[in-house]
Order: sequence, then structure tokens, then C-alpha cells
Amino acid sequence: MNAKLLLKGRALRIAAFATLFIASAAQAAEALTIDVHRSASCGCCKKWIEHLEANGFKVNDYVESNMSEVKQRLGVVPRLASCHTAVIDGKFVEGHVPAAQVIELSKRSDLLGIAVPGMPAGSPGMEVGGTQHAYQVIGLTKAGTDHVIADYPAN
Repeated sequence: MNAKLLLKGRALRIAAFATLFIASAAQAAEALTIDVHRSASCGCCKKWIEHLEANGFKVNDYVESNMSEVKQRLGVVPRLASCHTAVIDGKFVEGHVPAAQVIELSKRSDLLGIAVPGMPAGSPGMEVGGTQHAYQVIGLTKAGTDHVIADYPAN
């Protein structure tokens, strides 16, 4: 009887390990891919890319000579502009948007894109000695109106 219990226990451990392995592999396969367009001289853009990668994104990094042209082509309106522009699932991500909101954008069909206008201290890639200015993540609807997606308070 003890031999049967040992075999059953071993089989359960193997099944649990296999389940964990399969779940991990599936999660890795679900990594979101994002294309980031930036100028060569911008260091904060590289830091934002590191933020995305640390949150499981696969980043395609494109160094551009004319960011204004890229923003115009992707539909980024001037009031939402920042330093870099990304694209995920055909939607724009402008500026230092936290990874959580990029993930949220990938699940929303009502938005053309999202943005953190300007370059607020404390946003991902703009960490400056613990300082955090208040900022918002703004969504641009298909009707052309702005919608606050998330608020980040100052510290």
C-alpha cells in the first residue's frame, strides 16, 4: 500500500510540474509586441523601453530622424505629444505611459491611442531622484475626444 501511495504522490508532483511548465510557456508566448519610434539622442526613451521589457513586452526599437513625421503618420495630435511614439495593435502610445495602461489599451477597441503628454518627472523612464509630478494617461477616442485613463498623483 505504501508503494502505491508513493507512486501516486510522485505522479501528482510530475503532473503539477508539467502544469506549471505549460502555464509558464503559454505566458511567455503571450508577450505583447510593441514598436517604439524614438530619436537617437533621447536617453529617457531607452529607459521607457527598459520599463516595458521589465514588464514582459517584446520591444522593436526604431531610431527615427523625423519624429514629427512619425507622430503625424500615426495620428498623434499635438496636444498629446511627448518625446517618443510607440505602436501596439495599430494604436499609438505616446510618451512615458506605464506598462499597465499599455496592456489596458491592447484590450480596448474604443481608443485610437493613449498618451502621457510632456515628460513628467516620475513617469516610467523619467525617474528623477524620487520626485513624482502629477500626471494623467489620456486616451484619444475614435470620435477625437480625450478621456482620462489613469491619474498618477504627485508625491
